[in-house]
Amino acid sequence: MSLMIPYESLKILNRPFEEKFKARFAGFLEKGWYVLGEEVSLFEEEFAAYHDEKYVAGVANGLDALILSLRCCNFKKGDEVIVPSNTYIATILAIIQAGLIPVLVEPDSRTYNIDPAAIPAAITDRTVAIMVVHLYGQCCEMDPIMELAAQHQLKVIEDCAQAHGAKYKGKLAGTFGDFGAFSFYPTKNLGALGDAGAVLCKTEADYLKIKQLRNYGSEKKYHNGIIGYNSRLDELQASFLRIKLPYLDEINTHKRKLAQLYTENLNDSFIKPKSDPDFYNVFHIYNILHPERDRLKQYLLENNIGTEVHYPVAPQDQPALKDYLRSFDYPVSAKIHQQTLSLPCSFAHTEADVLGVIRILNKFHS
Repeated sequence: MSLMIPYESLKILNRPFEEKFKARFAGFLEKGWYVLGEEVSLFEEEFAAYHDEKYVAGVANGLDALILSLRCCNFKKGDEVIVPSNTYIATILAIIQAGLIPVLVEPDSRTYNIDPAAIPAAITDRTVAIMVVHLYGQCCEMDPIMELAAQHQLKVIEDCAQAHGAKYKGKLAGTFGDFGAFSFYPTKNLGALGDAGAVLCKTEADYLKIKQLRNYGSEKKYHNGIIGYNSRLDELQASFLRIKLPYLDEINTHKRKLAQLYTENLNDSFIKPKSDPDFYNVFHIYNILHPERDRLKQYLLENNIGTEVHYPVAPQDQPALKDYLRSFDYPVSAKIHQQTLSLPCSFAHTEADVLGVIRILNKFHS
């Protein structure tokens, strides 16, 4: 029996960094400063510099990055935020947690990202923001989205949880809108060894407010000017992220090479991601569509290949959201959720792994 090719192996993925992690952890113990210390400040500076921006505030996780971005805008309870209908639930939870109403808009069937042409019909006099999601590692089509936002005076929050280093027309994800919200969950292209997140801010005022919100609403210890949260980037996770950040472009390049193998060698019975010179896709996820997705997933498992489904349940079908979303049909989103399958494509995989997956996939018969 051939060895299992897992969908992801964090142990293998992080093996090149283990000695540096251990050395940094020893220094962390020796220093004895565990919360909002030098490592967080340095990571914020370095992550901002990577994006050629000035302001990044580290927070506890990607969900908090979205919530605090919305809270920073001082929207009124019941205001509406436009969001793609096929996103992960965290994007929608952030809107609800901020006291706002999520308004779903269908994705473009070619890119799986929010369709700019579908946004205008969703704009009402209560719309205050567009929350774009750069899904699977590819940026949204930002030019028309930013034009719409300017025309209607809307804020733009970018969910960049899957798009570290992704670009649209040479510009990095997170640098288009008012806020870029990042998750550093361990499986991300830039992943910590636990939960972690950050907000890229365009103005110093927003940056200072995010820092205040993340720390109980306090600018000065024991003095609380606003209602805040406890959402601080862990000092140890910041130190691990500092080790991995210089390798982000190398990680992305590797994943793009694996993705190219899939795209060039999988047969046409699978719907593969579309490529376009305007988009630099970092393939956090390499997904295909197939009408017999569940049988295909089982077939691959029987051949010792692990896969994932991102995501099996559409937001409008989640029991938790039934009282928060308008009851409409979302056929494009429904098809994606019913047919999508994510293939092994990580920094831990080799070209030989992917060629093995391709060989098995091309033998699948509907």
